[in-house]
Amino acid sequence: MEAAAESDHKPAPGRVTWRWLLLAVVVILFDQWTKKLVVGHFELFERLPVMPFFDLVRLHNTGAAFSFLANASGWQNWFFGLTALVVSAILLWWFFQQPAGRVVVPLGLVLVLGGAIGNLVDRVAQGYVVDFVLLYYDRWSFPAFNVADAGITVGVILLLFDGFFLERRRSP
Repeated sequence: MEAAAESDHKPAPGRVTWRWLLLAVVVILFDQWTKKLVVGHFELFERLPVMPFFDLVRLHNTGAAFSFLANASGWQNWFFGLTALVVSAILLWWFFQQPAGRVVVPLGLVLVLGGAIGNLVDRVAQGYVVDFVLLYYDRWSFPAFNVADAGITVGVILLLFDGFFLERRRSP
């Protein structure tokens, strides 16, 4: 009887609210809006220093993270686009497997989903992704990125944090 009572208090998988997905939509819309601003106000390769370590710049990335495969002949856009669709489907499936009441994993998943779709929109519409945030120090610079990339990065960090630290606390 105690086991049945205990299982009654555990949220069932697939009970995560649809409202979480609104955050993915916000990431997509904010990503597209910021890219539109940059494209409307900057020429390709134009830079605007904002702080001693941060410039706004307009770059077009036909590759993936860190411009991986950017110099390929064009097939990479199809590959990365298809990969984004498959990953988005997996993320949605994983999202709907989350028990109600969870925060970190659903948040991480919708951030990655919003970022993946934000960059997919660019690939489909233009054949490249617009990057515009450039962080640097002296002669070192981090590859330029955008809001979608930031969403993906923060989302992955949250998923890793949950997997390495929070999951252990939930396991008996």
